[in-house]
Amino acid sequence: MPHKPKLGQNFLNDTAAIERIATSLGDLAGRTVVEIGPGAGAITRALVARAAHVYAVELDPGLAAHLRSEFPSGRLTVFQQDVLEFDFTAASQAAGERLLVFGNLPYYITSPILLKLAASHASLERAALMVQREVADRITAHPGSRDYGVLSVTVQIYGPAVSLFTLPPAAFSPPPDVHSSVFRWKFAPRFHELGLEESAFLPFVRMIFAQKRKTLANNLRAAGFEAPRISSALTTVDIAAHARAESLTLEQIAALWHALQ
Repeated sequence: MPHKPKLGQNFLNDTAAIERIATSLGDLAGRTVVEIGPGAGAITRALVARAAHVYAVELDPGLAAHLRSEFPSGRLTVFQQDVLEFDFTAASQAAGERLLVFGNLPYYITSPILLKLAASHASLERAALMVQREVADRITAHPGSRDYGVLSVTVQIYGPAVSLFTLPPAAFSPPPDVHSSVFRWKFAPRFHELGLEESAFLPFVRMIFAQKRKTLANNLRAAGFEAPRISSALTTVDIAAHARAESLTLEQIAALWHALQ
């Protein structure tokens, strides 16, 4: 199939990697899988062989037509559309279960797709996603590490994300300029457990990480909080006055959010 750089298409051609990816979602017997950006269908073939049904969401009309011609309609349904417009809720209802997801996500649209999946969490059980290695490092980072930031907290508040393996450029055709990593994301949001209001907490996370080199207190002051209120909140939750957001666990960020209300 022709490569279309504008769509971020780098097709996987490593047989061992394809098998490894297909098993990264766990047992697919009897399950419905959504594949984001199946391209020429290398991973699609492995998923169709394992799952009861695969929903392939492919934006490129030529590739969508190719997929329809390559696979039996009884095992694969092709949606020729932007994944950001795909209705995961309707797909889950049609399948009668929470969905599994695999996607090789183009770098230029990785964050919007992650947010789309997070917003669709009630319809999803788990996902295995392939992204640029540096992005996977940020998504799966732990507090105190250099990579821990807004993306880490935003993803992990919707459920644990763990890195699985990394693939070199040579595994793709044409070879990209970067390594790609696969991570698994289990959808188990923690908002209720931590007493958080989703619509208010996520902007707060962006606020405290606004300038990573600045302290929490400085970022909060820049966001309009008064110094006495900040000092009182930090003392209440036992966070040092000079602490930075990158040192805080999800639980500590939630406690600080509550203390500032």
